[in-house]
Amino acid sequence: MENNLSLLMITKNGQDTIEKSLLSVIKWVDEIVIIDDCSTDNTIKKVKSLKLKVKSSNLKLKIFENREDDLGKQRMFGLQKCSNNWVLVLDSDEVVSEKLKREIVTLLHCYIVKYEGFFIPFQNHYLGRGLKHGGESYKKLVLFKKDKVIIKPGLVNERFEMPSKKIETLKNKIYHHSYRSISQMYKKFTDYGVRNAKEKVRKGESTSLKKIFLYPLHMFWARFIKDKGYKDGLFRIPLDIGFAYMEFLSYFLMVFL
Repeated sequence: MENNLSLLMITKNGQDTIEKSLLSVIKWVDEIVIIDDCSTDNTIKKVKSLKLKVKSSNLKLKIFENREDDLGKQRMFGLQKCSNNWVLVLDSDEVVSEKLKREIVTLLHCYIVKYEGFFIPFQNHYLGRGLKHGGESYKKLVLFKKDKVIIKPGLVNERFEMPSKKIETLKNKIYHHSYRSISQMYKKFTDYGVRNAKEKVRKGESTSLKKIFLYPLHMFWARFIKDKGYKDGLFRIPLDIGFAYMEFLSYFLMVFL
């Protein structure tokens, strides 16, 4: 059918979150495409066991293993494996809200959808609490006709773009459980710092003492003060320190690359 929906998910060691993520979509999407970047935990085992537990006779599940550092290239590989015209991109630590599910199902059940893509609002969660300020509430183009988008590659944050600009914004949210514990959060920021450094070197950017020491301070100020992260509460200070740490690591590691 013209409006059948494929879910595309890139995974790597996501055993702690993938079950909740897939449970938010498994009963109403037509196909799930998992591109696993050589996980060393039980991510894929959990996916297969969940398919057996959830009775959905029409659901197609496809799993591919593909090692790729560039997330844009990984997404492109995944899009090529999707059978349906419409694709929803979801990470293994993201959950579709019940209201968003109903909104998407209603939309795609229309015979003619006049838009070719949809921005979806995201809300990040830190230690189980939703955040509203300081860069943690945003929207992304993650629901679209797969032949209408182009992907801007990147080692850290790839981006989908739609030249036609036939895009609308949906009302309801995807919840992103990005920061589940302090240790997990700083492990993530360390990985992103390394990736950021490689990306900057690849683009020909330079580093300096100013960037190494002053940019992290500015990062904290921008998130917690300028963008009003303080309105979420003082409990989020370690999060914004983490972003400053990631900024420091990015420019510091460039010295050695």
